[in-house]
Amino acid sequence: MPAFEHAGTLPDADLRSASAIDADDVAALLSALGYPCETADAARRIATITANDRQALVVARCGGLVTGLVALDFMYYLPLDTTTCRITALVVAPGAQGRGLGRQLLREAERRARAAGAARIELTSGSQRTEAHAFYRACGFGDGTLRFIKRLGDA
Repeated sequence: MPAFEHAGTLPDADLRSASAIDADDVAALLSALGYPCETADAARRIATITANDRQALVVARCGGLVTGLVALDFMYYLPLDTTTCRITALVVAPGAQGRGLGRQLLREAERRARAAGAARIELTSGSQRTEAHAFYRACGFGDGTLRFIKRLGDA
């Protein structure tokens, strides 16, 4: 993971859709988030997302290094008869955390959600990630519904 020499807010990141050349960086970021991932697997995941027009994967480059990502899933939400944008992953490299990059990624996610006609944007976060919860609240997200999970395999 990249380290940065200067503390404080990072300059605006170059935000762009991920491509196969980002596989190493995506693998490292997912691993930092606690989801071990090899480069070849990251390349497959990127290809899966880019082949689906209802999903997006955005990477953030700061100082020439990929330092964060956000993954989006646009889905039809039956109860409200509208589209919802779900953030399925948001990660900032440890050396860049607390310096504004997460907010830049969330603004980009919201911009893309609005452009896609989504009525709302949502995310889930593990109950143990209390620092992330405080960050999301500070960015305007409120507590939502309780989520229940039943595993149907290894995922």
